[in-house]
Amino acid sequence: MALAKAKKHEVVADVADLLKESKLTVVAQYQGTTVKAIQQLRKDAKGNGTRVNVVKNRLVIKALEQAGKEVDTSALKGQLLYAFNSEDEVAPAQILNTFAKTNPSIVFVGAITADNKFMTADEVKALAVLPSKTQLIAGVINTLQSPVRGVMGGLSGNLHGLLDAVAAKASN
Repeated sequence: MALAKAKKHEVVADVADLLKESKLTVVAQYQGTTVKAIQQLRKDAKGNGTRVNVVKNRLVIKALEQAGKEVDTSALKGQLLYAFNSEDEVAPAQILNTFAKTNPSIVFVGAITADNKFMTADEVKALAVLPSKTQLIAGVINTLQSPVRGVMGGLSGNLHGLLDAVAAKASN
């Protein structure tokens, strides 16, 4: 179904805003994916702050111009979907990579970074296997807490041994 000219301007403005705010916009082919699967992808993506849109490539190119992003658009061919995330650089790649494991019809084309570079599909796949921002923060916190836990465990063990020795002496 063709969009009216006013609707197209609205879509271009919306996509331009998403492109301006997004830290990483992942582009993937979805040819052969069912509508139900795309709806499930959108639902899954919403949970980590990622927005998935299916937009005509011509409108995305106009939105890139409107957003002031000078990016190589030669790879934007075919049926493509765009995953935007303004909070986490890795999240869009991860959500599409996870989804592609059960839906092999999803194929990475590339990504548009916040600093106006077009990443290749291989670079996006490498990003997709990295831990997310929250996972990295949790890892750092765990690393910082491990010495404290070790000291507390050592003190706790020594105190229990001392208390057991005092209890044994008292019962004699």
